[in-house]
Parts: sequence; structure tokens; C-alpha cells
Amino acid sequence: MTAEASDIGLGPGEEFDLIRRVATRLGPSARGLGDDCATVPWPGGVLVLSSDLSIEGVHFQRDWLQPVEIGWRAAAAAMSDLAAAGAQPIGVLAAVGVPGSEAGGGLTEDIMGGVGEVCAAVGAVVLGGDLSRADAITIDVCAVGSADQPVGRGGARPGDSLWLTGRLGGARAALTMWQRHREPQADARSAFARPEPLISAGRWLAAHGAGAMIDVSDGLASDVGHIAARSGVRAIVALDLLPLGPGVDEAAALVGQRPAVFAAAGGEDYQLLVAMPGDFPAAAASTFRADHQLALTEIGRIEQGAGVELLLDGVPQRIAGYDHFG
Repeated sequence: MTAEASDIGLGPGEEFDLIRRVATRLGPSARGLGDDCATVPWPGGVLVLSSDLSIEGVHFQRDWLQPVEIGWRAAAAAMSDLAAAGAQPIGVLAAVGVPGSEAGGGLTEDIMGGVGEVCAAVGAVVLGGDLSRADAITIDVCAVGSADQPVGRGGARPGDSLWLTGRLGGARAALTMWQRHREPQADARSAFARPEPLISAGRWLAAHGAGAMIDVSDGLASDVGHIAARSGVRAIVALDLLPLGPGVDEAAALVGQRPAVFAAAGGEDYQLLVAMPGDFPAAAASTFRADHQLALTEIGRIEQGAGVELLLDGVPQRIAGYDHFG
């Protein structure tokens, strides 16, 4: 990969500028960067891998979650990348660091219990990992899966429609309440603490023509930009159509934002944003909803051009998703 090839199809933002600089530094020693997952051809299919890091004080606070939920959430985030690739999970490797004073108190075992629970929920296993002392709880999960033809971010084409699974904003609603020393609604808390990796939904969408797919982890406003950049197209999203998660109206009012804007900026919903062919039938969407007990909502379209346009009541909006370095 040359320095020019380090423009790897990511949207704007300090975090993604840093990734581009890293790609430039790596040069020919790296390949295939810019998608949710790495893919490696393997006898009988493609090996699909993703790594996700969860750090106390950055991704969660200890007093928000039980240790089992900390482990579940960390593993679910990595598994969600497999869902966005349309992959079937095989297992995870989990590296866990905890303060030395707590190593003997059951903390590590409970965290790993949560990792095991989410693996069991999607038909995967814990393959191994590593343990270390750390100043704060730190969990790095590598998820391993397989697919015949993994879906990336780069296959959206003009004329495609944009669809979204589930509802947005519940995780941010919980976070907003905690940050204001309030208790979030139970469903909003669950959206943050126990997100479901949508493995079967991702595989269904891949089998029914998904051209590009991404899990909504950094916020819809950012993640739709990655599809647009990677695919070399323009994405138009009607925020009026967003299905809103639990607690969004209350939390949005607290921060002075309209609910749809609040939801579009929020991260860690782990829903799937997917570009489907323009002729994807409404009957197929109904079948998806019935089979998965999960909403599937058309929220926009793909056009020729570049960039993203987010519209609310027909008016363009400037919304930034989550950026670790922003």
C-alpha cells in the first residue's frame, strides 16, 4: 500500500485522520484497512476478524455497570463488527487487565463470565486470551468468524437505499442520564449495558443483497460517512425517519437537542446500517421484521457524488458522531 492508498475510505474526524496517518506509516506492511473487519482467504471460505478495546473511564464507568455487563458489552462490541460483515462467529480471544488489588476478588472471573455469556448467545466460544495488571479495567476482544462473501463498507452504489435495524439513541440516553447523576430508564440502560450483536440479522441482510454494511458504534452521523467515503458515493439520510430508542426524548431535552439529532449523534447502539439494492422489496423488509423481531427502516438513499447530507424537515444538519480524539 502506497502513501496515496492510505486514504482508506473513512469519513472525517480526528480519530480517522489518525488512522489514515497510521496507514501511511505502515505502508506496504498493511493491507485491507478501512472496513469493520479484516478478512483472510481460508479453505472453504473467508476468515473474518475484528478487535475492539474497552477501557474504564473512556468507554464506561465502574458505578454504571456490573462486572458481568462490562464483559458482555466489550465482547458484544467486537461481535457486532462480525454482524456488519455478515459473518458467523467462531469465537473470541479476550485480553483483560484489572487493578492488581482486585485480581483476587472475583472481578476478572465476572468480566470473563460476561464475555462467555455473549459468546454462548451467538453460538461462539472463548478461544483464549491474556491477563495482566492494569491501572483501570481494560478489555481487548478479538472476534473470529467466517463468511463465504463478507460484506464491507465499499459496495454501496447510486440507486441503493439505506436501511437501519432497530432503534437509535438508547445508549446515549443512558449515558446522558448517568452523566447528570440520574438513573436512566430500564430499557435505555439495557441498550448501553447489554447490546445485542445482530449476527442473524447481518447474515440475513448479506444473503439478500447488502452492498455495504456497518454497525452503528460511533453514531449514525459518523458511520454513514464511512460507507459514503469507502464506496465513493453520496449518502442522503432523512433524520425524520429515524426510529428512536428508549429514553431519547427525555435525554435530548436535557441537552437541548431535537430527538432525531440526539440519536444520530449517539454512539454504541450497535444497530446495522446497510445499503440495499434500490429494488429491495417492502415484502422482504416485512419478512425480516417478522423473522428477527427487529425493526428495519428505510432512512435514506445513495447517489452519485461524495459526502453525506443529513436532513431534518428537509433542512441540512451539521452533526458529529463520537470521536475519541475530537
